[in-house]
Amino acid sequence: MLMTVYIRRKLQLALLCLLAAAVSPVPASAAGPMSDPLPDPLSLSAQWLNSQPLHNDNLRGKVVLVEFWSYGCINCLHTLPHMQAWAEKYRGEGLLVIGVHTPEFGYQKDRDNVVRAVRALGITYPVVMDNQYEIWNAYANNYWPALYLMDAQGRQRYRHIGEGAYPEIENMIRALLVEAQPGASSSRQ
Repeated sequence: MLMTVYIRRKLQLALLCLLAAAVSPVPASAAGPMSDPLPDPLSLSAQWLNSQPLHNDNLRGKVVLVEFWSYGCINCLHTLPHMQAWAEKYRGEGLLVIGVHTPEFGYQKDRDNVVRAVRALGITYPVVMDNQYEIWNAYANNYWPALYLMDAQGRQRYRHIGEGAYPEIENMIRALLVEAQPGASSSRQ
């Protein structure tokens, strides 16, 4: 009986790894070498909502999903329910979702407008205001929405531009959470 459970867990882990490999990871040319952690772009901005300022030191050991968004972007608004759901569902397993609000238009730079939007949209995860595009530029980002998924060592492992691919993104989140905690499996299969 114990051997069957052990084998089943190993097969689940192998399946998750295969699913993760099937998801289109960022090519090394786009993400840099997989062994190099990203610079600490989050330290470039001082305006945080729902959190104290976060830096790479706060993120060590966590799987981090960074989403570039703007409250005036309809495509971004479509992704937010998924971001919030993943933030809640996987928080206890080591996932940290960070919204990087990068304005498309001048009125979206106003802190009060962003605070109202974050409240109205029910966003509870950390949001950093990137009015000067410092974080945007550090990631060499060009799109709204754009999602960057980092492993527990801070290496970019996946990037998605635009809406959709939600099952693939969630599979990658699960695989990175399992990878971050050897011997454990994501409890949210």
